[in-house]
Amino acid sequence: MALLEILEFPNPKLRTKAAQVETVDERVQAIVRDMLDTMYDASGVGLAATQVDIHEQIIVIDVSESRDEPQVFINPSIEIVDEEQFEYDEGCLSVPGFYEAVTRPKHVRVTALNEQGESFTIEPEGLLAVCIQHEMDHLQGKLFVDYVSNFKRNRIRNKLLKKQRTRA
Repeated sequence: MALLEILEFPNPKLRTKAAQVETVDERVQAIVRDMLDTMYDASGVGLAATQVDIHEQIIVIDVSESRDEPQVFINPSIEIVDEEQFEYDEGCLSVPGFYEAVTRPKHVRVTALNEQGESFTIEPEGLLAVCIQHEMDHLQGKLFVDYVSNFKRNRIRNKLLKKQRTRA
């Protein structure tokens, strides 16, 4: 089990756009395992590779109550199926301790590769759809705090910077 360091906002590396994975091989599978270990250890429901300073299009998610149904999305693409919006109080392992309401499409279609390199398509709704969109934002260098006002974002930024300074 290898735990990876989770970057925290406002680390500029979180703004890096992730590159497509060229080949799903043992290296990528090891990254997936380490990301899952890291996500579970941090009590998260999702983690994008960008958050652990790996700038490739890899996402791991587990929204199950039992925390034993991991899902892997490599090179994901998304399409909105229904314009109906869903508001959810989102949190983020890279923005620890903060939750803000974010509105996103409720029903999407996602096509990706799994950890074996096999293509699949799902049409999640509700929490899973929100989680996938949240993690896909990370792959584009976007954070959930980008959906809130500048005032709230700066307040969160300043609080996290203060907390990071006291840890150093």
